[in-house]
Amino acid sequence: MAATPPAPSFSLSSHKFLKPNSSHSLFLPKPVKPKNSYSFGLNCEAKSFNNHNICTFTIEHVSNMNKDNSIHNSNTSSSLVSVSAATSASQFSTKNAKKVVLFYCAETKSLAEKIAAETDAIELRTISWGKFPDGFPNIFIPNAQGIRGKHVAFLASFSSPAVIFEQIPVIYALPKLFVASFSLVLPFFPTGTSERMEDEGDVATAFTLARLLSNIPISRGGPTSLVTFDIHALQERFYFGDNILPCFESGIPLLKRRLQNLPDSDNISIAFPDDGAWKRFHMQLQHFPTIVCAKVREGDQRIVRIKEGDPKGRHVVIVDDLVQSGGTLIECQKVLASHGAAMISAYVTHGIFPNKSWTRFGHDNGGHPGTAFTYFWITDSCPLTVKDVMNTPPFEVLSLASSISTSLQI
Repeated sequence: MAATPPAPSFSLSSHKFLKPNSSHSLFLPKPVKPKNSYSFGLNCEAKSFNNHNICTFTIEHVSNMNKDNSIHNSNTSSSLVSVSAATSASQFSTKNAKKVVLFYCAETKSLAEKIAAETDAIELRTISWGKFPDGFPNIFIPNAQGIRGKHVAFLASFSSPAVIFEQIPVIYALPKLFVASFSLVLPFFPTGTSERMEDEGDVATAFTLARLLSNIPISRGGPTSLVTFDIHALQERFYFGDNILPCFESGIPLLKRRLQNLPDSDNISIAFPDDGAWKRFHMQLQHFPTIVCAKVREGDQRIVRIKEGDPKGRHVVIVDDLVQSGGTLIECQKVLASHGAAMISAYVTHGIFPNKSWTRFGHDNGGHPGTAFTYFWITDSCPLTVKDVMNTPPFEVLSLASSISTSLQI
């Protein structure tokens, strides 16, 4: 029986590293020189694509150094040398991700935990939210020196004037703690519906809040980044000063993914309750058949009518940026049902629902599109509403956690 040939020896013919994001080490066995030896030409190249490090090895040639120039045990050699050291992107994505320290207010604790669960690159830190005997805030940031030189973010919720005043001192203090950069995540910009000035004496509170946020102190890394979702009036992006960099995100991608998973995804039409909603969202939803409604005044009443599109036999999803009392959505629902919509659902990024107005929206188990909704999707941009409607049909909460986690890496 022929003797098993000795293990092949390796010779590195060339190596070239193209400045990878992290170092790579190649460990090879010491060369041996048996009677029958092998030499392998090996190219090693480390590259970085889109923040993912990839190290690949390619065989140039395999030769046998014995007398008859034949290769013994080729199966063994191919299994040993077929080296593909492509490191998984998931391992390196976390390694190369920007490490962010995320603070949060009491209302956004649940959302903050979901954001941190998205990636190991986000570290949650708490703040002590106390009150003095007179009711004014008594706030303390534990281990403030520990965030020096780090990327810091704060997840805010401006659900009422009282909590705005409570959080503003923290938002102003964090950038001044020698942090590398500061990001303010405000999923819902609450004064966005109060930008109109129709009479002398009207106060534009949206502009006032924008000016307040524009005066956040500059951190060592530069101006504050403001992340917000589906701001109500598009012109509000111009309200902010140069000391803040607004990053306008949208919850519509969450809706599109949810619609794709519906059993009747091929029968969906999108309805906009007015021209404003159409201008805001139609480009993101242009692949769906579209219905546009309009408000017209008849005497003292404002009536919703279909301006274009046909809802007959379709599952119609009404899309808008926010809902408060829900009157416009309900009027839109009625006119769509009267024109033959088979099912009616709704989506809004911000479910505000003051005074528990969400109770107006019933659940349609089938056959009642004019009085109830099959689905009503909201995001968790308004955490107090999420607590109220959780596990209550027709409401479903689409979390912004993944979108916020991604935005913090910008």
